[in-house]
Amino acid sequence: MAYLLDPLTTEKLTLKNRLVMPPMATSKCNEDGTMSNGLLEYYDEKSRGGHIGLIITEHSYISEEGMVRKKQLSVSSDQMVDGLKKLSDTIHNNGSKTVLQINHAGGAAKKEVTGLDVVGPSTVFVSNKSDEILTRELRKDEIHEITMKFRDAALRAKASGFDGVEIHSAHGYLLNQFYSPLSNKRDDEYGGGLEGRIRFHLEVIEAVREGVGKDFPILLRLGAADYMEGGSDVEDAKAAAIAFEKAGVDILDISGGFCGYIRPGVTEEGYFSPLTEEIKKVVSIPVILTGGIIHAETADRLLSEGKADLIGVGRAIYMDSNWVENEMLPLNK
Repeated sequence: MAYLLDPLTTEKLTLKNRLVMPPMATSKCNEDGTMSNGLLEYYDEKSRGGHIGLIITEHSYISEEGMVRKKQLSVSSDQMVDGLKKLSDTIHNNGSKTVLQINHAGGAAKKEVTGLDVVGPSTVFVSNKSDEILTRELRKDEIHEITMKFRDAALRAKASGFDGVEIHSAHGYLLNQFYSPLSNKRDDEYGGGLEGRIRFHLEVIEAVREGVGKDFPILLRLGAADYMEGGSDVEDAKAAAIAFEKAGVDILDISGGFCGYIRPGVTEEGYFSPLTEEIKKVVSIPVILTGGIIHAETADRLLSEGKADLIGVGRAIYMDSNWVENEMLPLNK
């Protein structure tokens, strides 16, 4: 039985408590994705006091065609390392551990932003958060190229001093598009049943692990279920989780798929807990639960009930930088 203030220790990562600040986009970067004083000040404010066990940064794009919007954090070239090092140093100097999330937007990208084709697993209409875009199906050689870009981005995360890297496969972005039967209509080895739909993931995990070495933590954020007719479900998530652990993922961060970071029709705190509870039954690695959690007592209860190993508190911390002092630290009393 674990509680929010308990430490968590794995072979590769030690956290002072079970609180995670999950990735949340801020659009505070410079126009070209380089580090800005505004972004550094934001993370300095959120990490001050070192009370958050783990801070996962907002998604950074691994290549230009995988960018969602201007002012999104970039990890697409070696020139970004110096700025990213300032970010990891800022968080470390305040006393928290930090992981860089890396992402390719796929069909959630916009050609008017990138100037490039919007790509995905199949030629289908995919929501890019504002309208429907007809994606171009990726060729196999392009899938391999993107795999190598994930590896290179992970190497930059390591070179920038982060404590780990998180591969983003949630919220309808590229890897999640391959995972979901709503968007993956391929008839080759990257489509069909779940084994095909997660092949790209496994290749990315293998390439990242080969790049960063055996001791660098790899997290994966999985949009475990779409909560839509014909979409991914908890059984997909359990099978995928088993495969990802076997491939070398150290922590699973569970969220929604094409439904995004909300669960339709459900607003109770920890609304993805039915997913994390089932996933925890089939893996031995830590599982992060996020989803509308705003009270430390609720986080404590979810942990003590075995719903997850770590709790992500997002919007509450985004709205109130004193959330830890006001909500979590009083648990000590």
